[in-house]
Amino acid sequence: MEFSEEKLRKCLTKYKFRDLTIEELKSVNELYPNVRFAMSTYSFKDGSQKDLLNFSGTVPVKYQGNSYNIPICLWILDSHPFTPPICFLKPTANMGISVGKHVDAQGRIYLPYLQNWSHPQSMIVGLIKEMIMKFEEELPLYSLSSVDAARQLELLSYIAKITEGENNMQSKGDEKKNDREFNKITIVGAGDLGLACALAISAKDIADKVMVLDCSEGTVKGGTMDLEIFALPKVEISKDFSASAHSKLVVLTVNSLGSADSYLDVVQSNVELFRGIIPSVAHYSQNSVLLVASQPVEIMTYVSWKMSGFPQSRVIGIGCNLDSARFQHIIINVLKAQTRGKDNWIIGEQGEDKVTAWSATNIVTNQHDGDVTNHNAEQQLANRAIEVLKGKGQRSWSVGLSIADLADSILNDKRKVHSISTMVKIKTCDQF
Repeated sequence: MEFSEEKLRKCLTKYKFRDLTIEELKSVNELYPNVRFAMSTYSFKDGSQKDLLNFSGTVPVKYQGNSYNIPICLWILDSHPFTPPICFLKPTANMGISVGKHVDAQGRIYLPYLQNWSHPQSMIVGLIKEMIMKFEEELPLYSLSSVDAARQLELLSYIAKITEGENNMQSKGDEKKNDREFNKITIVGAGDLGLACALAISAKDIADKVMVLDCSEGTVKGGTMDLEIFALPKVEISKDFSASAHSKLVVLTVNSLGSADSYLDVVQSNVELFRGIIPSVAHYSQNSVLLVASQPVEIMTYVSWKMSGFPQSRVIGIGCNLDSARFQHIIINVLKAQTRGKDNWIIGEQGEDKVTAWSATNIVTNQHDGDVTNHNAEQQLANRAIEVLKGKGQRSWSVGLSIADLADSILNDKRKVHSISTMVKIKTCDQF
């Protein structure tokens, strides 16, 4: 449909900030009157669907002295303008997609402007201007000849395999070699936890390179200024998700708590935040492991798995790793109890619902109280340890150390057992 404020207002009844969205669309229509608006169903990577407004049209691009009209389609989320649009190329039958730094094989567009989106500084008009600027550096489409047109699906399939690392004949051997020799970790979020992770990982000398992605409005607010002043070896800072390319491990520390009124508001806020992060991470580091530290960990781990399309084994949450390490330390070093192996764990959901777990074959002895072999004694010891544990708290630096411990096990295959958040299948049985 053509631009009509009245029609848009009726279409956007479920949009949280309808008036702000319509004002932005007015500006878009004034600069690009050829765009057409429509309400359609959008399917996210996690399988969920929403009826969203989208608009399509062309943007003028000059490349090597020639002028091109690049067809695009932008989907406006119902939380706009506080979340960025989802952007795609919309090639015609005689156009092929040039997979590059800012475009994947499916035509999805990735730009720094999207990754750094922050209302009210970020607007659709500004996004389109950056899109034009980036396309003038690297043209995203090419014209197919009649022969090429017949081979378009084959070519797109081949390009998709290259971007997924499945069939790059020229660089596949080198890529595997680099994977073996170069450990790169990306930390998404430059808040207190993100910086604590960077420092802890650097202190343990786990990675050859640590990339900190600052998703905040400014480096001062994001806490990265001091890292820039006192430059750490192997640590770099960027606002561009393309800097995370070829990471072996991506640690997600961002939280968008804002002024949320309830637990559900917090969850929804973080889910919307992840919609702009996970696709970019998955695009640039397709073979990485995602380690989720954002809250609530269990839910955001599930969200990351669904949005990334990664196997379950490559998307994990930090779970109760810190609590378990502390629990084991308290029992042995504070309460002076000895256990057969480290079979004492904190498991379950973070918060009040986590519980202690003991191996069925575990035998506990206490230097002062004699043998403790029955369940009641084990429970008493666990309760004493929990009381000590409650006074410790979870500060950013302590969680950062725990994440560094997990990163060490993941990258260096330490074969160490951790208490984490992961996907499990629950089998039900009929009653006997």
